[in-house]
Amino acid sequence: MSASRKWSAPESAYLVPFDGSFRMSSAPTGPPDKVDEDACEKAREERTAEIYQLQRKLYADNRYSALFVFQAIDAGGKDSTIRNVFTGVNPAGFQVFSFKAPSEQELDHDFLWRVAQRLPERGRIGVFNRSHYEEVLVVRVHPEFLERQRLPNINLETLWSERFASICDFEKHLADNGTLIVKFFLNVSKEEQKRRLLRRIDKPSRNWKFSAEDVEERKRWPDYMAAFEDALNQTSRPWAPWYAIPADNKPFMRLEVARIVQQTLESLGLDFPKLDDAARSALAECRAALERQ
Repeated sequence: MSASRKWSAPESAYLVPFDGSFRMSSAPTGPPDKVDEDACEKAREERTAEIYQLQRKLYADNRYSALFVFQAIDAGGKDSTIRNVFTGVNPAGFQVFSFKAPSEQELDHDFLWRVAQRLPERGRIGVFNRSHYEEVLVVRVHPEFLERQRLPNINLETLWSERFASICDFEKHLADNGTLIVKFFLNVSKEEQKRRLLRRIDKPSRNWKFSAEDVEERKRWPDYMAAFEDALNQTSRPWAPWYAIPADNKPFMRLEVARIVQQTLESLGLDFPKLDDAARSALAECRAALERQ
């Protein structure tokens, strides 16, 4: 049975519908009610502990893999969310890749090639910090980046729909072959982004995270929001859903992400492999042999 048929997207008010009706203008960037941040953090820690146990079963079962994709505007909280939600997960069954500007080698291949090289193996959890979606987000806002890709034909009227189709086919193929795919858009407001960028300037330990380009990119905010809206509508599918998580309050955001990750892994219903009678007899013989030594 393929992963796409065995599990379903966890319920959430932030699940992006599969019918193309998502609108950025009505997507919340903050929690619905006043947040007890300490309670959120405690609940997040409990869910992270459950994720650790579920990852052990995923690794032992060795039939499925899980891929969690994180996208956001700059200062959206991707790094800290990944760090907090997956703290304590066994590194032997876990991997994170951050995708920056493509290398010359990567530009010599199609736009999905570099992410295909970094997919999680069976039994492992993989996290993409940015991903193949950069090619329909940043590149769409800055189509001049296409020049380095040396494509034989570039028609901006059809390119984005073609890339959306390629992404959907790619993710469906992965899902049919045992990879669970869940994608998170951390939806931060322009005002909160400004506050976080100022903090990077004012706090010496965060200076290294600041880039002057982030200030310039804020001028293209409407373009980025339009690109996100179209990308989420075109690629949120039952086998690879998007969640637009309110990101202005980090404890709330992390808890919601942790809940969805936990429920996604739980939906597989995995347990540690059970031994049959023959295997148990062999174990007993091995035990007896060890005790005689």
